[in-house]
Amino acid sequence: MTTHTEERAAHLRAALADALEARGQLTDPTWRKVFRTVARHPFVPEFWTLAADEQRHVTSTDPRWLDLVYTDDALATQLTDGVATSSSTAPGLMCTMLQALDVADDHRVLEVATGTGYNAALLSERLGSHQVVTVEVDPVLARLAGSRLRLCGYTPLVIAGDGRDGHLARAPYDRLIATCGFSAIPAAWLEQVRPAGMIVCPLGWGTVRLVVSDRGRAEGRFLPHGSYFMVVRDAGTTGTPAHPGTPSGTSGRLTSLDLATIAEDDAFRFVLSLAAPDTASAAERGDDGRISAVELWSADGSWARAEDETVRQTGPRLLWDAVEAAHELYVEHDRPGRERFGVTVTAEGQYIWLDSPSQPVPHGPGAV
Repeated sequence: MTTHTEERAAHLRAALADALEARGQLTDPTWRKVFRTVARHPFVPEFWTLAADEQRHVTSTDPRWLDLVYTDDALATQLTDGVATSSSTAPGLMCTMLQALDVADDHRVLEVATGTGYNAALLSERLGSHQVVTVEVDPVLARLAGSRLRLCGYTPLVIAGDGRDGHLARAPYDRLIATCGFSAIPAAWLEQVRPAGMIVCPLGWGTVRLVVSDRGRAEGRFLPHGSYFMVVRDAGTTGTPAHPGTPSGTSGRLTSLDLATIAEDDAFRFVLSLAAPDTASAAERGDDGRISAVELWSADGSWARAEDETVRQTGPRLLWDAVEAAHELYVEHDRPGRERFGVTVTAEGQYIWLDSPSQPVPHGPGAV
């Protein structure tokens, strides 16, 4: 990189840190110094962005490259079969999650999903590289991230492996942060995070902050902000269920739900992400621009499509029944935001609750 590039990058990341602070996202002065210090551009020499609803490939030769790098946007950095399978998280969301992690100087942190390595660099700057372990399922991405981290002067332990298993050799950890989406907290994490330690993890379309107890249990609430991550995946896969087309043998009935709520109400879609986990969805618009159809599908063969007040569905999970149950709960409880929900996790499983752990939200086929 030229001196001019580095000087401009320093100016842009300082401006980004100032903008995040002005919006109330970056409130901790120590993390503010970290975000002003750690460069993002060495970790994203190329990426894909959306321009006119089409994927646009941007490289370091593009005149707008640096300006795009230092916006508060997620940048897709790997495509698999046309699907984004790695990205650099939007800096605003990164700083929200890192501050929620509530680290102290002597803490050891496990990061799940290294991706580009930028988040590991932020952690290394804050705590020291020797305090950071980061796990990436894609061995190619792990090698690239390790190389870029070293070029920037950071040497955390980068492991190519399945983050759902954690990394037992360096346990116990004081903190664990995941930067890919989950529908359930892996039991291995409860064993590897010390009592009173903390887990910050995207769950559904939110981020939960859990405190681990000495009984092999973790519990905590969701942060109030939206959280949209690529889902955890196996190496060589996209982690996203392929669209099944229109299955045969579907059953049909009427539905009274407003499709615009299903497709566009962010608070409800968070509730739905908990009610129908591991599900993909899409919406269609009519000539008037209004939502005319909503479709949901999952890898287990479950499928539902609502159009013209009629819904058809099939598979082991009746997805539209789950949609209606989620909406009933949403309305009955005055359209609760993310921060009213929480999670209790044990080695046997987890349950979602609303307002208090004593008020579990029922879940399963046909319910939330």
